[in-house]
Amino acid sequence: MTKTAIVYVAAAFFEIGGCFSFWIWIREGRSGWWLAPGVISLMLFAWLLTQVDASAAGRAYAAYGGVYIFASLLWLWTVEHVRPDRWDVLGSAICIVGAAVILFGPRLPA
Repeated sequence: MTKTAIVYVAAAFFEIGGCFSFWIWIREGRSGWWLAPGVISLMLFAWLLTQVDASAAGRAYAAYGGVYIFASLLWLWTVEHVRPDRWDVLGSAICIVGAAVILFGPRLPA
């Protein structure tokens, strides 16, 4: 697995975990203490995206979007115990292919 792939997987974990802490607090009425690990997690997510080897921030973020969608469906399945349907899987596959095109496509010199 390349460094970029490892960073994207870790970033997705921290972003989804951080956002989920807000979901738990607001939507499920849990303690505000859920926000502390959520904020730390979101800070780690943002830092991780700066570690991606991409020529521009926007390109790194765009490619990450495909990974985030895939990881969100894994979260849906493993944490929330809701199995993704075929449309979730198809949409995620399309996004992963798009992310790969954005990140690894040949570039003209600037």
